[in-house]
Amino acid sequence: MKKNTFLFKIKRLSQILLISLLLSNELLSVELSNYVDKKKCDQIVDKQLYQICYSYKNKGAMSGWVRLDNKSEATGIKERAKFYNESTIPMQYRTKSDDYKGYGEDWNRGHFIVSDADFDYDEKALAKAYTMANIIPQSAIVNQKTWTKVEKYGRMLASKLGYIDSISIAKYDNPNQKIGNDIVIPTKLYRIYYNNDSKFEKCFSYDNVLNVDYKNDELRNHEIDCKSIKLR
Repeated sequence: MKKNTFLFKIKRLSQILLISLLLSNELLSVELSNYVDKKKCDQIVDKQLYQICYSYKNKGAMSGWVRLDNKSEATGIKERAKFYNESTIPMQYRTKSDDYKGYGEDWNRGHFIVSDADFDYDEKALAKAYTMANIIPQSAIVNQKTWTKVEKYGRMLASKLGYIDSISIAKYDNPNQKIGNDIVIPTKLYRIYYNNDSKFEKCFSYDNVLNVDYKNDELRNHEIDCKSIKLR
């Protein structure tokens, strides 16, 4: 009788531990839907290697997602691709490289969801990074001095962990701030990195402004609590 009771308790304890483990894994698991509501995308531009949630009103990406693997650390393609119009977007909502003429000192053509360095392992892959749907008006200093740090961090994570899932989010809180062709300038940029197999998740925030103290800028200054930007 005592033996049966003991075995029952062991079995019950094993069940509790298994349930706890499953619940723990579920709580630690990150999903795209935690950060992106696809219903709010006017169009999802599928570039095969990554996807862009595109806004017709802002004429730019609201968000985008990609999985980077350790190939992203490869380099060697000397000739850069050329920017091109995204033909899948209706003409009246497309942006062109020429829309940025005259704004270069302040606002750059900033790669947003993926940088060209992310796809520097293959010419065809690299060309996909140059669609104008992946380009937003980015403060020259943010584009050249600070955002590059979070991009490099993502490639380092992909190399270290085998892969990293990346989500980029743009906030458009000032619809009157625009460059040519009525392209709205994002006010804030977010980058989320996660790897569920490694139970890894980190989030970063950048103000898309012209005056940035880039000399004292460090990646850790931009890290935020991921809960502050999760939808659920």
